[in-house]
Amino acid sequence: MHAPAAAPAAPALEHACTIVAEVAPGLPVERRGADMLEIIPITGGTVTGRISGRVEPGGADWCRERADGAYEVEARYWFRTDSGSVVDVVNVGRIAPGAPGERHGLFMSTPQFRTLDPELQWLTQRVFVGRAEAFGTHTTIDVFEVVS
Repeated sequence: MHAPAAAPAAPALEHACTIVAEVAPGLPVERRGADMLEIIPITGGTVTGRISGRVEPGGADWCRERADGAYEVEARYWFRTDSGSVVDVVNVGRIAPGAPGERHGLFMSTPQFRTLDPELQWLTQRVFVGRAEAFGTHTTIDVFEVVS
């Protein structure tokens, strides 16, 4: 009889940047049963860490509150680095219904990036996870690169 194989090691994460996306009040656009979809305009913000720059106004987060208490979010926005490069961001995540006493507004996401800047191609080639927290006026996303 063989001993069970050890579980594989979990991937390591390395902080890449923190995005603070400033937001305007949500705009309800659809209700289907108990589900509600709203668009949350992104009005600006900052990027700090291995990349730094400004989140540009004009993006938005499509947030669907589900009947089961979970949320689905899909944000599309862009930022300009301090050196002038443009980086497109698509960030998809879910917020599970919280247990009593849990902090609400904390969620995980999977940001993806596109850019023409040759020095930032690592953003387009790697996998990232985001740990985000929504506040009334902004959402803060700590972006981590999966490194192993």
